[in-house]
Amino acid sequence: MRIIRKSWTDPGLLLATLPLTAIMAFFFLIPLVMTALLSFQGTQYYRLIWTWSSDTWVDVFTHWHYWSIIIRTLTMALICVVLCVLISLPVSYAMVHRVRSLENHITILIVFAFLTDAVLKTFGWVLFLDRTGVMNGALSALGFGPQATDILFTPVATMLGMVYNLLPYTIFCIYLSMKRIDRDLMLAAYDAGASRFRTFWEITLPLARPGIFAGAILVFVLALGVFLEPKVMGGGTSPMAAELIRQTFETRVNWPLGAALTLVIIVIGTATLAVAGLAAHRATKAAAESTE
Repeated sequence: MRIIRKSWTDPGLLLATLPLTAIMAFFFLIPLVMTALLSFQGTQYYRLIWTWSSDTWVDVFTHWHYWSIIIRTLTMALICVVLCVLISLPVSYAMVHRVRSLENHITILIVFAFLTDAVLKTFGWVLFLDRTGVMNGALSALGFGPQATDILFTPVATMLGMVYNLLPYTIFCIYLSMKRIDRDLMLAAYDAGASRFRTFWEITLPLARPGIFAGAILVFVLALGVFLEPKVMGGGTSPMAAELIRQTFETRVNWPLGAALTLVIIVIGTATLAVAGLAAHRATKAAAESTE
């Protein structure tokens, strides 16, 4: 397969990306600069004071409370990424190779999952997991006793909601990546005596790597900003970064601190994207060298 390399010195490429660059500059960079400026201001009697001070950043870097919530957010996001990828791999593989007759139906269901409001889906899980809900009622009828699964308002319920709401992103990315794999490669592996697992491990999985990378990055970045699941399904017992930022802006009325915490999350997400982009670039370069 021939790989076409383009450089940012190409005038056509620069002209094609100019509209997107202008939109990003207006709708992303300007608010980002305003947020950065806000983080260096102060507050007095719940009112913003326009001054230049680094007290807010000193507060951020000297209070363990903020970092414990950020570390919890990162941990939950990483676990969510791993679970979403592990669930999406067999689902995507089955859609492409095992249940091809139902492929379009499953795709439509995933599109519906994208379009359905996350609030409705999350509150649906609350009704399902409640002590008097459907799940406990069914388990009680099977003899497991009342309140057999009392996981609502715990971090487990938060993770369940995150995986449920973000899973379509990894399924779609991995599915599209597997869909592009030349089936003749797999048939050649079967003819050579390879088992289905070995064919999946040595052919399907490496060639589906771009989709896995894309889905994992999407889920990780979105998981950093989840707000609904920790609030509704977690009951607010283990707040994450988005809830911390909301409380800082709305409850504490400390806008400079909220802006500083927002920037910390943005920096973490950007660093993750940079590392993932570097890894994808190296993988693409290694694949190109192996085909030459």
